[in-house]
Amino acid sequence: MRHGKKDNHLGRTKSHREAMLANMASSLIKHKRINTTLAKAKVLRTYIEPLITKSKNDTTHSRRTVFSYLQDKEVVAELFRDIAAKVANRPGGYTRIIKLENRFGDNAEMAMIELVDYNTVYKSAAPAQAEKKTTRRRGSSKKKAAEAPAVAESATAETPAPEVETSTDTAAEETKG
Repeated sequence: MRHGKKDNHLGRTKSHREAMLANMASSLIKHKRINTTLAKAKVLRTYIEPLITKSKNDTTHSRRTVFSYLQDKEVVAELFRDIAAKVANRPGGYTRIIKLENRFGDNAEMAMIELVDYNTVYKSAAPAQAEKKTTRRRGSSKKKAAEAPAVAESATAETPAPEVETSTDTAAEETKG
């Protein structure tokens, strides 16, 4: 029975799986995004996120621990130098998985896994959202109703209203004739 064994083995032996995940993690750190199958992307996320969390604490022990997983000095140096600085405020969720079209040859589900802080597409959309376009709605007249009496009072104070002649003599003559 496989109680409590929730890891996807990806049809590989333990040594093959660990080597493959180390290579994929190194590629992800170097290139900031990679395309792979959906199953591998999900397993890679659980593999690399603890390493990124460990890179926030730059000590000799954490560097050696991460090196034991990745086996690449340049990648470890880039992880601790560049990526750790960018994700310093983020409490988790360093990667994003975006599903792609199925692979042509075998119809496998494909996905792109990327580091969240290195995506320029979503960052350029954020300032565009900051400029909020106001639209009129039926129930949004509360602000305008509060401003309208103040505007009306100031307008009447500046310009006097024209006097209207209401003579009772002309009204009485019209009723007689």
